[in-house]
Amino acid sequence: MMPRTILLLLLFTPVSTAMEPISMGIAVGVATALTGLFTGNFLNLYCMFQECCEDQWIGFNSTGLQVDLDNKIFGQHIAKQVILKTVSGFLSNPNPKKPLTLSLHGWTGTGKNLISKIIAESIFKNGLKSDYVHQFVSTLHFPHPEYLSSYKEQLQKWIRGNVSLCGRSMFIFDEMDKMQAGLIDAIKPYLDYYENIDGVVYRNAIFIFLSNAGGESINKIALEFWRKGSKREDIQVKDIESKLSVGVFNNKKSGFWHTSLIDKNLIDYFVPFLPLEYKHVKMCVREELKSRGSKEDENIISSVADEMTYFPEDELIYSHKGCKTVASKVDFYL
Repeated sequence: MMPRTILLLLLFTPVSTAMEPISMGIAVGVATALTGLFTGNFLNLYCMFQECCEDQWIGFNSTGLQVDLDNKIFGQHIAKQVILKTVSGFLSNPNPKKPLTLSLHGWTGTGKNLISKIIAESIFKNGLKSDYVHQFVSTLHFPHPEYLSSYKEQLQKWIRGNVSLCGRSMFIFDEMDKMQAGLIDAIKPYLDYYENIDGVVYRNAIFIFLSNAGGESINKIALEFWRKGSKREDIQVKDIESKLSVGVFNNKKSGFWHTSLIDKNLIDYFVPFLPLEYKHVKMCVREELKSRGSKEDENIISSVADEMTYFPEDELIYSHKGCKTVASKVDFYL
């Protein structure tokens, strides 16, 4: 490869206007070729230090995804199975027909945000901090009902602009249960089966929706299985998904109320997150201690789990907050 200093000298040395036409043509041709070479090399050099929409920054670590799901997500056999299969299948498909669209539902503290983080880290070198991962929080980004039309326009511009910069963009919409009804329909065209829209290809993007909506119906199904004496692991996605999608679609307090995203079957999977039991809370505490480099103190683990409140009132099986407040409670004991 030509040294950069020599290349720069060749590129920026003036060409004499007195040169013969043939010599001038050769000089211009060489300069043009070198400019292309320099541009390519400069891009490679730039991407060594600054995140780019290139393979060294964006890929897929399927092994890492599976390991993190196994080691960090507890009590969610359905979610882990669906996420691993759908994400792996989508990212191994060189020509997907539409963007991957997942809607994660369940009680607070059951792992929805954490699993989104794990997905991002398996694809983007910078994880959630990547310039190509975009998070929207309903109460923060879309707080005022009177600005609904403006929000729709802004949302379309944000998605169009970011996918134009990088086709493998990821969008996370949190608090869908608090989003204004009708707003999410603004992005319906980007989730549909189009080759491109105005020259922009959206089929390689990933959309993830997080919502507490449907949590009660998920909890009810989980409790019914428990009362029948069935194993938690016997619950399958088919036992929940159809009821979940219908319930969310008809929930007036949900951002998915009568949305075309559900009506037109544009959400690939409704992923249920089951309520967490006492043993799962202990797993969360153990993982929190491990992540801090602290030893696994069984007294701390049991004390934190015991401080949680559980339901139903008679059986006290499931944690009201899942593992939501584990980190702050560990702070107290450490």
